[in-house]
Amino acid sequence: MIDTVQIRSILASRQRRMLSAEGRRRAAVLVPLYEERGEYQILLIKRAEQVQTHQGQIAFPGGTWRPEDPNHIATALREAHEEIGLRREDIELLGELDDTATATSMFLITPVVGVIPSPYPFQIDAREIAAVLSLPLKTLQEPQAFHEETWDREDGPVRVLVRREGPHIIWGATARILHHFGNILFAAPAGR
Repeated sequence: MIDTVQIRSILASRQRRMLSAEGRRRAAVLVPLYEERGEYQILLIKRAEQVQTHQGQIAFPGGTWRPEDPNHIATALREAHEEIGLRREDIELLGELDDTATATSMFLITPVVGVIPSPYPFQIDAREIAAVLSLPLKTLQEPQAFHEETWDREDGPVRVLVRREGPHIIWGATARILHHFGNILFAAPAGR
C-alpha cells in the first residue's frame, strides 16, 4: 500500500500545472484520504439537488474562492468545514494537484490532497450535501478505472471521462481530478 510519506514525496517532486483564472471563477476542493482496514479511501460527496451548480453530482468537498481566503488551500479547508464539518486541525496536507477547468460552469479548480482521521464525526450540511461516499485509492491503479463515453448535450455530442461506481456516476472535473491523481501516484517511476 502506498503511504502518506510516499504520496507527499510524489506530489512535492513534480511541478504543478497552474492555469490562468481569466474568465473563470476560482475554486478549490479537498481530496480527503483516510485509512480503513489497512487501505486508503478517497472521500467523495454527492451534492444535494437544491444547490446552485452541479446538482446531484459526485464531487469533492470544496467550492468558490472568497476574498477573505488568502489562498486556494484556505478555500478548500473552509469549504470542507462548511460542507461536512472537517476541522482544519484534523487535516494533514500532503500537496496539490494540477488545476482543472470546468466547461459549463466556468470554474478553475485547484485540488488539495490531505489525510483525515477515521472514523470521523462528520457534520453534514444537508442543504449542500446529500451523502458522503468513498472510493478505494487502489481503484486509481486499475487501467480501466475510467473510460470515455459520448454524451449528447445541447451543443452536440461530447466525450466525457466516466467511472460508474454502483449507482453513482463519477464524471466531469471529479473524474478528471481522480484520473490525474491516479496517474501521478501509480505511473510514477519506481523508487520515488
